Amino acid sequence: MKTTRFIKYIFSVILLLSTVSCKKFLEVTPKDSVPDDLTIFDKPSAETAVRGIYRSLASDNYYGLNFVSIGYLSGDNVQWTGSQSIVQDFINHTVKPENATVGSVWIAIYNTINRANTAIASIPGVNDVSFTTAYKNQLIGEAHFARALAYFDLARTWGGVQIVTTPTTSSTDKSGIKRSTLAQTYAQVLSDLNIAENLLAVPATPNPIRANKLTVWALKARYYLYQNDWENAENYASQVIANTTNYALLKPFNSWFANNAIATRESVFELSYSTTYPTGHRNQWQPPANNGTRQWAPNAALIALLNNPATGGTRNSLIAQTSAGLWYGNLYYRSPNVDPAYVIRIAELYLIRAEARAQRDKPLDALADLNAVRDRAGLGVSAAATKGDILLAIEDERRLEFALEGHRWFDLIRTNRAQTVLGIADARRLLLPIPIDQLTADKALDPNPGY
Repeated sequence: MKTTRFIKYIFSVILLLSTVSCKKFLEVTPKDSVPDDLTIFDKPSAETAVRGIYRSLASDNYYGLNFVSIGYLSGDNVQWTGSQSIVQDFINHTVKPENATVGSVWIAIYNTINRANTAIASIPGVNDVSFTTAYKNQLIGEAHFARALAYFDLARTWGGVQIVTTPTTSSTDKSGIKRSTLAQTYAQVLSDLNIAENLLAVPATPNPIRANKLTVWALKARYYLYQNDWENAENYASQVIANTTNYALLKPFNSWFANNAIATRESVFELSYSTTYPTGHRNQWQPPANNGTRQWAPNAALIALLNNPATGGTRNSLIAQTSAGLWYGNLYYRSPNVDPAYVIRIAELYLIRAEARAQRDKPLDALADLNAVRDRAGLGVSAAATKGDILLAIEDERRLEFALEGHRWFDLIRTNRAQTVLGIADARRLLLPIPIDQLTADKALDPNPGY
């Protein structure tokens, strides 16, 4: 796909697997495109626009494959079994500005932002007697949440980026915008989360495929963890964990993904797929014996950790082995390719709170949260005692709990452990390069140092 700085987006319907409560929202006739001046003009077109935001989040170049792959290929859990150097470069930490994956992810995230910008700008002015204020607020709140997530992902991947909060209708509309600082970019994230928090409600029943107030609190907990704001990280994680009606650690470990499970109480936010809109994950992980390509696979270290009952417990269900002896990741396994993309799980909130509590010198509370996740995985209580040991135990737990979910690279960066654990000599490699096509198209866009 030819990359450009911004692409003029089209609205499409995402056919999500869902609970009955959101069936009406999801079952709408697809629209390939809508004229720009009539994009959002009534309640149905506003719903279509918001579906387009979720579809963009779920695209192959975002949470549907490529963005997540950056998180685990750059860590220490996955090996590349193919021959393309652009993928091996993530493992070797030698990514170049012309890397196609980097370019495609950048475009996909800004496409999501543009969709959100359009919804935020247009929905408030819609005059439709069937479109209540409460429902308008819900859709606008969902758009703000998606924009917050998109800027959060840009910030942790590239640092400070260009902040765009109005709709783009051509590739040159936003040309000349300078990059904001990292602090300014994260400030935009928090601003969107605060607005979303005010507009969204706590759902009466679980519905993790659409953002709600609890989803916002979960992302706020993650956001504050990245800011080393331990008190707020703990408080927001606690608010989500306390809602046991919607969320719970499920036993056995694989209950949240095995046997075609979807939208379980384990998920705080997941993205759904259908035969019309399949996910790209399965094909990359499954071996040829299962009609996949096994382009990447768990490495020897991860296989050993997951298969060791003292460390992996029952989490060895994340991997499997062919009759020929090939190990492969088995989180994405469904045929057709309709596995959900897991963006936030309740286990993450427990481990966020554990880390925040350890940093706040509350070791017993930190261990309680850590041990809740370990217990669900069939493990005994942690032997960690000192603050340093507890933090390392949490790091190790996150490595295995989210082994195939793309957290590892970002965890090691935010804790300043990436260079030590991964042997990266040049700290400038902890940020990805700005895509070369973007730098060429917009001279106001500065490259990251070292590239």
